Amino acid sequence: MRVCVLGLGQVGLPTAKYIADKGKEVFGYDTKQEVVESAEMQGIKASSDWQKIPVSDVYIICVHSGLQRDGSPDFSPIFEVCKKIYEKSLSSPPSKTCLVSIESTVVPGLSRKVYEEIFKRRVKLVHVPHRFWVEDPDRHGVKQPRVIGAIDNESLKEGLSFYDKILHIPLSTAFPIETAEMSKIAENSYRYVQIAFAEELRMVCDKLGIDFNEVRNACNTKWNIEIPEARDGIKGHCLPKDLRYFLSLTRNTALTKSAILVDNNYQIWIRKGEG
Repeated sequence: MRVCVLGLGQVGLPTAKYIADKGKEVFGYDTKQEVVESAEMQGIKASSDWQKIPVSDVYIICVHSGLQRDGSPDFSPIFEVCKKIYEKSLSSPPSKTCLVSIESTVVPGLSRKVYEEIFKRRVKLVHVPHRFWVEDPDRHGVKQPRVIGAIDNESLKEGLSFYDKILHIPLSTAFPIETAEMSKIAENSYRYVQIAFAEELRMVCDKLGIDFNEVRNACNTKWNIEIPEARDGIKGHCLPKDLRYFLSLTRNTALTKSAILVDNNYQIWIRKGEG
């Protein structure tokens, strides 16, 4: 089995290394030459030239999904690599259908769109949204419980075989594929709102002269309460981006919009040295 990982960043490179450790032939692709060189230094055959990537049995998409200047989702990198995979798949015999797994974060409907409009229904397609925490890659890295959605039953069967039997990654089935797509942005949006509440609670406690950490510890003794820490604001890439993906879906997002306002106010509060 030959596997190609597209996108060798924070998630893609550990994914490629994990699969290679399972004894599979792995090729990595990334448009940035310095990223390719870093992957090669860590034992992964990689290239920024798509023509040098051989036809593979499995393609795993880990490219960056981001935001446009107006804050709307930007999935152009995903569309571009899907086109490359489709062109490459045409070199395979008609009887051999490759498996494509989108691990990048997307919105509901994107997987079905690329399946019909780019892949022309010629591939098996699954969505296995990544869960990766750089601060603890051993416990919360590539091999952690995840969800899998599929475009059809055949794709689901192929995806489960690859992730479960070959990679030994525990999976929960989310069917149809839109459920899996929604789950990723929902879980990160939920986390954003949780942290925003902790930030607001900290500001309220400070105003009243009460120790926030003592209040947090007291609350967390209850079985269904887990207030997170309030640090220096909600930063990084995933949570702010995925919350905006969530906001792009509908206007009924008053709570999440308020969470953004709270975090903005909290970061100003921290910068002023009031925290």
